[in-house]
Amino acid sequence: MSTAVRTRIAPAPSGSIHVGNARTALYNWLFARGRGGTFVLRIEDTDATRVSDAHIEGVLEDLRWLGLEWDEGPEIGGPHAPYRQSERRDAHRARAEWLLAEGWAYRDYLTTEEHEELRRRAQATREPWRFSEWVRERNESRGDEYAADARPYTIRFRVPEGRTVSFDDVVRGSVVTDTRNIADFILLRSDGTATYNLAVTIDDVEMDITHIIRGEDLMASTPRQLLLRDAMGVADVPVFAHLPLLVDSSGRPLSKRWGDVSVRNYRERGFLPEALVNYLALLGWSYDDRTNIFSLHELIQKFSLERVGRNPAAFDVAKLEWLNGHYIRARSPGDLAADLVPFCERAGFEVTSPDARVRLDAVTPLLVERLKRLDEAPEMIRFLFEEDVTPDDKARKVLDGRADYLSEVVDVLDAVEEWRTETIEEALRRLAERLELKPKKAFQPIRAAVTGTLVSPPLFESLEILGRERTLIRLRVSV
Repeated sequence: MSTAVRTRIAPAPSGSIHVGNARTALYNWLFARGRGGTFVLRIEDTDATRVSDAHIEGVLEDLRWLGLEWDEGPEIGGPHAPYRQSERRDAHRARAEWLLAEGWAYRDYLTTEEHEELRRRAQATREPWRFSEWVRERNESRGDEYAADARPYTIRFRVPEGRTVSFDDVVRGSVVTDTRNIADFILLRSDGTATYNLAVTIDDVEMDITHIIRGEDLMASTPRQLLLRDAMGVADVPVFAHLPLLVDSSGRPLSKRWGDVSVRNYRERGFLPEALVNYLALLGWSYDDRTNIFSLHELIQKFSLERVGRNPAAFDVAKLEWLNGHYIRARSPGDLAADLVPFCERAGFEVTSPDARVRLDAVTPLLVERLKRLDEAPEMIRFLFEEDVTPDDKARKVLDGRADYLSEVVDVLDAVEEWRTETIEEALRRLAERLELKPKKAFQPIRAAVTGTLVSPPLFESLEILGRERTLIRLRVSV
């Protein structure tokens, strides 16, 4: 095994990458980057019913959006190509046949129904190892007959009896498994495709992976993979680190069954990549009790597997929104305005013409303290980009019975000589004082008439950006 650090992420794309897989990718990437190592992307795409080229492209796009560029893998290549599991089938099949010839595996001709019968017997005796013994006996006693009938078969690994398999996990500590608790497992399906355990073991060995950092849900497969390495004569054992599960607020494993938890979903909801990366890093890892904000460069410097905890990590959207707000406020106005363009276009209005872009650039600094997500912005600023506004229900209630007041507002604003935030505010405050109106009573009807909502950027700045003519037209419509 290479002495240089080599980590990998091996998603099986069936859509956008799950945030749990993204967290795993991040930890692998940080560990490799912090030690001058290599980060490998390998695609597990043998299940053609679930994986498509579009799904694979989506995973690549999500990882790049997060800033997790790979050193070897699809579209880049490398010395251990190919990096798509479907293109490595010949190597998987050849190794399965070798294990068969060496006595480490056997052909299993039994049907699903026959396996269920034996499994029920094993469960009844409370001795799981008997399942493997019975499968072997049935195949050995009737194997020639099954072969003559051209029965389909799988290739199954012969788990050695009377052994223990142990490994030291950086997160979990020492893990010891008795082989009596490991049933003979399938290496090659009847269609000739490799199972996860065979493919991942061969690929990790051939790609010289030194550190296997993955979710704890895969820890049960580790003893099987170590048995395979031993059977293949691979002496070097990688460093294992099994990461804590991500759970929701109720403690349930974070799953698509409980909502959309894909990276693409958070992109579309207006989370910045810096915020999502920062948050994912904190899900299971911490540097100290005080620091929550980390740049990618700081994470590379500070990340270590020894600081990853064992307990499940709760995915808290409110915490993610808080972090996102921090990164929104840190964004330059020009960059933030550019970030808002696709969200505005998705909301149905155009912000890229010269005149519209001037308005967008002007209003963006007014939004930073109000935004937790970028997708909140379009409805706040729609009034600046559409000719007509229709007051929503709350705005209509505020406008009810205020026609006479708004008529006076029109007269006051029409008399403002220089249309600037300061002169607009001065004129409207003088009117409120004269009519003895508190600010909310004085300014909410103006906001409702001009923007169609009660949630918008600061009023006086908004009126300046909207312009005198359009402001007065909307006020007159409400009179």
